[in-house]
Amino acid sequence: MADIGYTYGYYNELNPLNTQLACLSGGVTPPRIVNACELGFGQGVSVNVHAAASPVRWWGTDFNPAQAGFAQELAASSGSGASLSDASFEEFCARPDLPAMDYVGLHGIWSWVSDENRKVIVDFLRRKLKVGGILYVGYNTLAGWAAMVPIRDLFVDHADVMGAPGHGRIARIDAAIGFSEKLLSLNPGFAGANPGVVDRVKRARATERSYIAHEYFNRDWQPMPFSRMSQWLKPAKLSYAGSAYFIEAMDALNLTPSQQAFLADIPDAGFRQNVRDLCVNRGFRKDYWVKGARSLTAAERLDALRRQRFVLAVPAADVTYKATGRLGDLPLDEAIFRPLVDLLADHHPASLGELESALAPRNISLSQLLQAIMVLVGKGSVYGAQEPSITEQVKATTARLNQELLRACALGKDIAVLASPVTGGAIPVSHLHQLFLASAGSGEREPEQWAREAWEILRAKGHQVMKDGKALETPEQNLAELLVNARELQAKRLPVLKALGI
Repeated sequence: MADIGYTYGYYNELNPLNTQLACLSGGVTPPRIVNACELGFGQGVSVNVHAAASPVRWWGTDFNPAQAGFAQELAASSGSGASLSDASFEEFCARPDLPAMDYVGLHGIWSWVSDENRKVIVDFLRRKLKVGGILYVGYNTLAGWAAMVPIRDLFVDHADVMGAPGHGRIARIDAAIGFSEKLLSLNPGFAGANPGVVDRVKRARATERSYIAHEYFNRDWQPMPFSRMSQWLKPAKLSYAGSAYFIEAMDALNLTPSQQAFLADIPDAGFRQNVRDLCVNRGFRKDYWVKGARSLTAAERLDALRRQRFVLAVPAADVTYKATGRLGDLPLDEAIFRPLVDLLADHHPASLGELESALAPRNISLSQLLQAIMVLVGKGSVYGAQEPSITEQVKATTARLNQELLRACALGKDIAVLASPVTGGAIPVSHLHQLFLASAGSGEREPEQWAREAWEILRAKGHQVMKDGKALETPEQNLAELLVNARELQAKRLPVLKALGI
């Protein structure tokens, strides 16, 4: 899909810093990441954030030239030195000037390319990923997608066969979704046997078309089970290291006791992953793989874990003491979580060892503390933090990238993150808050001024502020709601963003 640009998404799982916690929690030696590569970087938000906010040197390619052009503009504005191209995978992976990689990231692209391109990727991993290096791959899983495969084929066939000649891609996508909705409203036997597809088609109707175009309408689209992915990666000598999505990997949040007992009796780790995906009806996996996994001794693992640093990235009052898994919302043990959050409430990074010492009087063990940290990371409340020397090293490139992201936001691009030199990645920042930050950065100090400048930008584009799902109509209503948001930023979010170096 080259005629419609992809969304401006950011994917924290691609952050190299995240690989440390994932590997260490599984007892695997994490690599020191110097050179990294993202294949199929979309609009390039993730790769540019990680190149600007960390000392890692990044390479990457995306076949869509418009997307590659935007990504290159971001790289030039930050001065990160990221080398980004619009070459095909075959061309890019054959480049003789590429260094050996410590880390390669693939988010979603694996599910959308042909077998020929998958072979190119695996050969690249075999040749260019260092021994001990990490692969992140996010891909559609057959367990959660099986019922939707015939509907996806219906979408594509309708667009190809029934789409009006001369109509644009979006019109053909809308018509294909509309046709599918009409068919499902007739209660066909397929819908009766697969009731979830009705809701999925409804969600497709409400989802941004640039995402729908790339998710469903590429020529190649193949969800696959974990076992098939494992077979694909075997020639590159890669073994599964663990999930990049910590919440979904926690059995207590996603599996009933009987399901846990059933899985525990399966000796083969790969087959166990297949069965687990069926238990949770997983539609998308986010996994780390290692080339030549080396197990840590118990002492090595504990020492490395205690040196990992973390920072609270939301106001402490906004942390909720529940976690949402496949079993629904489950309460968290506040005797463990509340004192941990209180220790991190100043938004200064702290090592796991420091937190362990501070919580020792409460009889909170290191294993309990590690699990709590992983839950908070999975919830997006806590992020891994870089060493202070690295934060200082990347402040300038991060600041330049954020200036460009704020400018892009003012021009209407839907980029809902800003880069943090503390976390080495990005933090969610809403469109409105970005407009306020741009105003504050230009010298306007009061929320009233931020609200007025934001309203001028929105009004010039014909946009209105939404409240309770409805667009506000009068300028007075829009300004009043903007002022509420501006004051919230000043009182709650701005201290956090400053602590994160944003």
